[in-house]
Order: sequence, then structure tokens, then C-alpha cells
Amino acid sequence: MTNAVSIKNGRLFFDGVDMTELAAIYGTPLYVVSESIIRERIERIKIEFLNKYPGTIAAYASKAFQTLEMCRLVASEGLGFDVVSGGEIFATLKAGADPADLIFHGNAKTPDELRYAVQHGVGRIIVDNLNEIAQLERLGAVFGKKIPVLYRITPGVDSHTHRFISTGSLDSKFGIPLNQEVREMYMHAVLRSPHIDFRGFHFHVGSQLHDNFSHLAALDILLDLVRQVKAEFGFAAREINLGGGFGIQYLPTDPDPGLSYFIEPMMKKIEEGFSSAGIPQPTVIIEPGRWIIGEAGLTLYTIGAKKEIPGIRTYLGIDGGMTDNIRPALYEARYHALIANKAERTGDTLVTIAGKCCESGDILIRDIKLPDPQPGDILAVFSTGAYNHAMASNYNRIPRPAVVMVKNGSHHLSVRRETWEDLISREL
Repeated sequence: MTNAVSIKNGRLFFDGVDMTELAAIYGTPLYVVSESIIRERIERIKIEFLNKYPGTIAAYASKAFQTLEMCRLVASEGLGFDVVSGGEIFATLKAGADPADLIFHGNAKTPDELRYAVQHGVGRIIVDNLNEIAQLERLGAVFGKKIPVLYRITPGVDSHTHRFISTGSLDSKFGIPLNQEVREMYMHAVLRSPHIDFRGFHFHVGSQLHDNFSHLAALDILLDLVRQVKAEFGFAAREINLGGGFGIQYLPTDPDPGLSYFIEPMMKKIEEGFSSAGIPQPTVIIEPGRWIIGEAGLTLYTIGAKKEIPGIRTYLGIDGGMTDNIRPALYEARYHALIANKAERTGDTLVTIAGKCCESGDILIRDIKLPDPQPGDILAVFSTGAYNHAMASNYNRIPRPAVVMVKNGSHHLSVRRETWEDLISREL
């Protein structure tokens, strides 16, 4: 667990704030996000990547957790933004970010989203298919702009992660396959267009990776492509985007390889590959999301019913579940937890944490030992900063939780809790 976690007088503290007290003030379920951890992670990106290697860019993959406050925080630290929809572009700009710092991704961007991105001067568009090139050419003519683009390639490598978050295999909805015919079609499309500023290539091999094999394998393929298009088309790539996917710790036993474990060997390959090809060193971009925000968040729940089935299982019902954390039901994600008001006590009771939704699959944690859990206890689930708030829903008409930011013993409301009235506010 992160250094921001501590135990005092038997109670859990996160970034200096008593979690039992916080639950009493704001209610549960409650997303709690540590500003200190976010800034510490960004500082590591600066030390291990941006300051260490000239001509580099880091863009926060905001789909992991995007609130106005998070956008303002990231912008204040000088990072850019990876966005994947018109809504994410809108929110980022609403928070005051420079549109030039945005990188627009997506395998099925709509015409309205592309128009909005071009109209507002989004810094880069990651092209996923030939249809996007045609649309961008038309938009470039309409607005009198030359639009910066990179191609997202499908490197065809296997990632050691759940298949639902593996994105670099050949059979993927993302990216451009690298057969000769497709490559020539795309290269001709961008190199002959007066409205396309073709800068280079992008790949993303998957999420929550703890080894660098797939990143390095994909990079070898990308460097081969860079050399081939230089020889065939005379094009020297000026930018390459390595995506993200760097893993974090969800369980205390999970490995923590660190950012440099991924970055250093890739940068060495890039330096050697471009030098041997006689091409100037490109701008190199990374897009960490989960790695920045994942361990910066935890979620608080109140334990309700305790259901003992002799010889089978003991269930603990909580006041949240798959509406605030879909990941266990979606791809069997695993989490670590403890009871915030009994934080120093050793777990002695084997239980399964069951969510409140009307679904048998709404199980948050299966088989965890907690200290004599009772109704009214506050359960704290760690490493929920990424893809919890972002993927929350109103299934069963359940309001989404509030978000509270904490820092060095202080706390404030960042996103208010939804009400029942909110749930029907759009209905006629």
C-alpha cells in the first residue's frame, strides 16, 4: 500500500485524514482521492521521463478518472491529456486546459466529435481508420487547418493481462493492421493531403501490465515500420506514442516494477533505432492513466447485513457494489480491503463482500479475512482511483457516490453525491 496509508489509534488514515470520520461526514459509498499521491506520481514521471529525456511528452489518460478538479490538477503540473470522446474534450477544456495539449483517441469517433476537436484546435488526433482520414481532410478544408495526426498501429503482440483490457493483438477493434496494402493506402492518403500533418505512429498494447515484454515487442515492430516508410515513402517519423498500460498494485502481493522498468529499455531502443536509420530523434509520448490515479483512490462502504451459510460462505452486504465498481464483475479484478474503524486488528473471519445490486455477479471481493466484521463497520477498499468513478452507473436506480479530495490532513468535496431526483432529471 502507498505511504499515504497509516493507522492511528486503531483507525485508518489516508493522506492524513481519518477515514471513519470522513465516512460520518460525507456518507457512504464514498470515493476518496489523495492529491498528494497524484502529485507524487506526476513528479516521478518528470524525474524518470520528462526531465531525463529531452523532447518528451506525458499525457494523462483521463478516461481512468476525469473530473474538473482532476483536470485542473493535471494541467497545473504541466501534463497533457489523452481524451477519447467529445465529452472528455469538452470537460477538459471546461477545466481550462490548453486544447493544444490534448490527444484525441478512439476507434469510432463520430463526425460531430471530429468537427469539435478540429474546431477547438485539439493538439493531435490519433487516426484509427481510413474513414477518419477522409473526414479530417474535409474538416481541414472547411476550417483552413492542417491537422496533426498519428496512426494507431496494431502491432499484433500478446499482452499478459485480461483479454478485455488487451488492445495490441491482431484481432483488435483498435488500430491499423500492418499488411503492405493497408500501409501503402494510409501512407499515400496522408502524404498527399494538404490538410493532414502526419507526424508518426502510436501503439497501445493493453492495461495493467507488470512486465515490459509486449511494450518492447510492439516497439520493435514500430521501429521496423519507421525504417520501411522512410525507405518507401521518404517519410521520417517525427513523433512516436508508446501509450500506457503500466501496472499498479491492487493487492499487497502484486509486483510494483516502477515506471523506469518500462521507460528505460524503450528509450534505449528508440535512440538506437532512429540513430541506425539515420532519422533525427523523435518526440516520444507516453499516456499513463491508471498509473497516476489508481493507488491515489480508495472507496469507503458501510457494512450492512451479515449472512452466514454454515459450511459454505459468509456474505457481508455493503451499501455499494457494481454500480460504483464494475471491474470485479467485468473482468474479475481483485482488491485489498480492511475495516477502517478496526484497522490495526488482524483479520480472523473469512467473508465475501457482496454488493447491493440485483445481480449474482455483484461480488466486490471474494474470500477475504476481516476482523469480526459487524453491521455499521466502515469497509475501505484500496486502489480504486482508476475506472471506478469513471465507469459508475445508475443500475437499479442507485445514485453515484460523492468524490472527496484529501491532502495532508485536509479534505473537501470535489463531486457531490447524486440524489434520487438527479436520477430522473432528464426524463420527460
